Amino acid sequence: MRQMMAAVVACFMLGGCASSPTGQQEQGGNTDTAMLSPSTTKTSKTKAARHPTSPDYNFMAPLARRMAQIEDALMSEYSAWKGTPYRYGGETSSGIDCSALVQRVYRDGFSFDLPRTTAGQVLTGRRVERDELKPGDLVFFKPYRGDRHVGIYIGDGRFMHASSSNGVRISELDNPYWQRHYWQSRRPLDGVNLAMLSR
Repeated sequence: MRQMMAAVVACFMLGGCASSPTGQQEQGGNTDTAMLSPSTTKTSKTKAARHPTSPDYNFMAPLARRMAQIEDALMSEYSAWKGTPYRYGGETSSGIDCSALVQRVYRDGFSFDLPRTTAGQVLTGRRVERDELKPGDLVFFKPYRGDRHVGIYIGDGRFMHASSSNGVRISELDNPYWQRHYWQSRRPLDGVNLAMLSR
């Protein structure tokens, strides 16, 4: 009887030793990870990194995608309007003014209605500092006394607008002329909502 009991105990002890794969050392005491295949472990980590509660989650990635989506929509609109001549009061491809261009780009590219004039547009959304500009923000200028000009920021220090001398074009905010006459910037919609509306 004693010999039988000893044999049973020996079997249990041998079975316990066999729970870890032969020749494989556990690292960090994490038996579950050691038992998983490399592909399963990689997949689990990838899924976890995509979740906002994961310490590896990159909050900038979704934001960057939204900004790229907005830029794409803006550049698509620019391609449609590029070179259109400036015409005060104009609203079509035969001639358009600055505020009408802004209104049309927002309407056609984002299905969002802005006021028709710069006086109305400068009251839309919230004011943002120049160093906080994001694609889709409106940039306003005061070139001459009583005159107002507006464009749409597209990123990398550039904005799209209907220039009275060159028609619809892209200009640099750092250009001395625009730097001198810069007035303020507005954000009609935050980036999340604007990206959701982009076509």
